[in-house]
Amino acid sequence: MKLELAKDVFYVGIIDWNLRDFHGYSTHRGSTYNSYLVLDEKIALIDNVKAPFTDEFIENIKEVIGDLNKIDYLICNHLEGDHTGSLPKLVELCPNARIVTSERGKAGFLRMYKKNWDIQAVKEGDTISLGKRTLTFVPVPMVHWPDSMVTYLTPDNILFSNDAFGQHYASSKRLDAQNPLSEILEEAKKYYANIVMHVSGIIKNVLKKVTEDLKLQIDMICPSHGIVWKEHIGVILKHYTMWANRETVEKALVIYDTMWHSTEKMAIAITKGIQEEGVDVKVFRLTGMDLSDIITEVLDARGVLVGSPTLNNGMFPTVGAFLTYFKGLRPPTKIAGSFGSFGWNPKNAMDQVMAELKEARIPEIMAPLTYNFIPDPEELVKCKEFGKEFAKKIKS
Repeated sequence: MKLELAKDVFYVGIIDWNLRDFHGYSTHRGSTYNSYLVLDEKIALIDNVKAPFTDEFIENIKEVIGDLNKIDYLICNHLEGDHTGSLPKLVELCPNARIVTSERGKAGFLRMYKKNWDIQAVKEGDTISLGKRTLTFVPVPMVHWPDSMVTYLTPDNILFSNDAFGQHYASSKRLDAQNPLSEILEEAKKYYANIVMHVSGIIKNVLKKVTEDLKLQIDMICPSHGIVWKEHIGVILKHYTMWANRETVEKALVIYDTMWHSTEKMAIAITKGIQEEGVDVKVFRLTGMDLSDIITEVLDARGVLVGSPTLNNGMFPTVGAFLTYFKGLRPPTKIAGSFGSFGWNPKNAMDQVMAELKEARIPEIMAPLTYNFIPDPEELVKCKEFGKEFAKKIKS
């Protein structure tokens, strides 16, 4: 589809209505692969789309300019396939166009596509004049790949932000004000949590660079996934600042799995203890649960408790999978703990769970709570007290 976002600035991207999985991250509302065409004395195409949509994408561009050979610059903010999959075909159709990317991006493109392309590598502050408009480039390494950069268009004050500020959200309406803000923010939170939470410190520095050091006035943010920010720029910047600062709310998550319901009985009692202390709590049994949805809740949770039964002298497989994902994203969780049951062998899952929580760099980890076989009524009372103690630590 094409849409004129500002005079001679067009959206020519693709809506992927049916996408439900993005390399392991669930996309319940589909996604988009956004690309933007800037017309001036020179023409620039900013980012492109996933390979299977190449033909549809080319038709979108043709609707605006007719002949693709008119394109002078192929601006590539990031080399990952969902942003560059159509590039080989574009290079064929735009023989006079120059690829523009970051210095790290140039090496990556040559390695990934193994073509002798004409690539212009840019560094921070480099510009390209299109005529009345100017493109300025700002590398943002590790947001979320080493090659990542953003492109700023003047005098329109448009930030083409690539993966920053994006959401996996399919909608025929491309602007923020045309869609429910609550849905967009929900998907923006999930995107941040599952894609870039682990580089929050870097994002914090980039936000400062863009808004304070470079003093860029931003009237529109055009990400590579989801809707375009125009009316609610202040809202998304506020949320990104909060997430980048690793701010948490008074919320506990009880995340567990169970074989014969012993660990589940403990989880229920612990949850009651947390509730009685007045702390917001959410409970997730891992079997059949979507890990990326849980991680979205982790983004602002002050406390996380992980429960596991013992299987083969170790933690339950679903618990192990969750903790592998959890620790890799370096969550802002301030306090964590573990609980669980074991059977005939006193060597139980807690040692492994505790080791994974430590690797997640959580500042405070409570001593684990574990019981043999089925917890009796007195032990369930202790589970409830465990929950209360955890809640008090969250409030403090």
